[in-house]
Amino acid sequence: MAHRGRLNVLTNAMKKPAAEIFAMFDGNYEPHTYGGSGDVKYHQGQSTDFEVGDGRIVHISLVSNPSHLEAADPVVQGKARGTQRLKKDSTRKKVLPVLIHGDAAFSGQGIVAEIFNMSQLRGYRTGGTIHIVVNNQIGFTTASSDSRSTFFATDIAKVMPVPVFHANGDNPEAVIRSVELALRWRQKFGQDVVVDIIGYRRLGHNEADEPSFTHPIMYNLIRNHSSVSKIYGKILDKRKTFSKEDQEAFRQSYLEELKEAREKARGLINYHGFKSLTGDWSGVKRDYSFNFPVTGVEDENLKIIAGKLLEVPENFKLHPKLERFVRNRTKAVDTGTGIDWSFAESLAFGSLLAEGHSVRLSGEDCGRGTFSQRHAVWWDVSSETPRQHTPLSSLAAGKARFSVYDSPLSEYSILGFEYGYSIAQPEILVLWEAQFGDFANGAQVIVDQFISSGESKWARLSGMVLLLPHGYEGQGPEHSNAYMERYLSLCAEENMQIVNLTTPAQYFHVLRKQQIQDFRKPLVIFSPKSLLRHPEARSEFSELTAGRFQTVLDDPETPDKVERIVLCSGHLWYDLIARRREIDATRTRIIRLEQLYPFPESSLKRIIGDIGDTTGVTDLIWAQEEPENRGAWSFLALKLEQITGESWIYAGRAASASPATGSHEEHEEEKKNLINLALGINPDGRTE
Repeated sequence: MAHRGRLNVLTNAMKKPAAEIFAMFDGNYEPHTYGGSGDVKYHQGQSTDFEVGDGRIVHISLVSNPSHLEAADPVVQGKARGTQRLKKDSTRKKVLPVLIHGDAAFSGQGIVAEIFNMSQLRGYRTGGTIHIVVNNQIGFTTASSDSRSTFFATDIAKVMPVPVFHANGDNPEAVIRSVELALRWRQKFGQDVVVDIIGYRRLGHNEADEPSFTHPIMYNLIRNHSSVSKIYGKILDKRKTFSKEDQEAFRQSYLEELKEAREKARGLINYHGFKSLTGDWSGVKRDYSFNFPVTGVEDENLKIIAGKLLEVPENFKLHPKLERFVRNRTKAVDTGTGIDWSFAESLAFGSLLAEGHSVRLSGEDCGRGTFSQRHAVWWDVSSETPRQHTPLSSLAAGKARFSVYDSPLSEYSILGFEYGYSIAQPEILVLWEAQFGDFANGAQVIVDQFISSGESKWARLSGMVLLLPHGYEGQGPEHSNAYMERYLSLCAEENMQIVNLTTPAQYFHVLRKQQIQDFRKPLVIFSPKSLLRHPEARSEFSELTAGRFQTVLDDPETPDKVERIVLCSGHLWYDLIARRREIDATRTRIIRLEQLYPFPESSLKRIIGDIGDTTGVTDLIWAQEEPENRGAWSFLALKLEQITGESWIYAGRAASASPATGSHEEHEEEKKNLINLALGINPDGRTE
């Protein structure tokens, strides 16, 4: 909801004690109670139970939101959908999302149109949302005529066939009738509805702001206009419903209550706004731990899971290429080798489902997969009517369910929706996949304001997973880089997990770990593209039946005498290994950093060991495929020097304003040069 009126809503609608709000103004509270920094008063969320007349309890939750006010819209939608599932509200009549907008934001923020678009989609509908527009006829200092091209602020709602009720804000009874009608419409038809409360803003953008600088005529009218309470008070007095004297007595009584709360606030020493985890979150821990659970699955169980994943229904005709897809997976299980990236993912999902954990995957084209790698949904190519089969659905045990949804062509609203879903459902593995990693740029507000900082600001935990395809393969600036450096710059206080993996087995274990571990932190996976079909990017079946996720992987071909250590992350490792074999660089050790954050200092120290004159190691290299101003180098340089006591040499592309070159030939030349630099190969082809 909008800032204006939020403290009123917190106090009078959400029943947050006024003393607690005053304590936040006084500053005598501890925002760091759970390690967080807290947030300003008018961003805070709140939950309360409201008892209706017949003794029933209605739970009301006000979602925390940042100053990007409409950014909370998809979060509310996702949380409502997740709560509907939690309460088995299949008709979507028991859980109601309500969005309170400002007029300028409603017409000006594109996310609002995205919310209307997703309102009737299979994977995102919530049974209708009530939109309440608090229409002040101004946006900060911007006049309505300068902020929209339409007459009404609510005309954007015409993208959908939904009703819009315009109500006079000076007439509370008209507003109530409009809201009642809106609720009846929503419950009857399961569609969105808009209530436009046309009013004004008596003060400026805040209490100290002077609005008459820019709108002298408007604010001269407002100064001479009676307040809503006075206008409606006269009506009630005339009706003999609530006399003028009783109104004044009530007003004084309320002021006395506020004064008492103000005095009480002074005695709230070290008050904190974060409450302990309750309900479905009661058993979830906040603190990150490197003590990872064992995530291997027993051989017999995993083979049963694989069998169900590869079972074709009777009278179901697969696409010829999908038939080959199934044959290849069957062979991998039979031989115990050749498990590729997408099969490892399916086995991870399948094993979680079999253990009773639900999985929800959403994103553009994610059912098939951008790179035609996943095929989570099969289609009968011989059927005259659409007929599909989702193999993972056959593995769901108990209440578990597998859901996969191809999303609209939007990142902002969909990522916000999935984040909202994840904060409602700690027992569901929620994943969002970007078509390409840099497409997440369109959802950066959600990453910055919710995913990376929601726990610190509002004590809201989330275990959602972001799959961001990343890798330099000569596809140009827009399809190469998932902006790893941006996510790493947001990392602090163990707020997120950032991984860049090299094997399908690692992917299998990190997915299972994310759901099995006893804490919840967002997980960002820089997922591969070319490795999906790379002949060496394969894992043994046995690697999935034992062990756990490893933050650092040592060189499988470590030479006896090491003079050069190369540390890298992601698919560059395959290029480095191939080149090392080609030139027989027997004194170079190549180590993979699989987890970038939280930084696995102990594991890296243990693998690298002591560095010094006595070890024979003369060169420490960090190699990356990204330009110097991108990737992990800026994040890691000081850390690596601190743990080894030595400076590290950078081997990678030169700093660049653009993520990648548009020339494939130039890309190949850059890759050759950075690999040679990493391995110590001179221009003449000899090693140093």
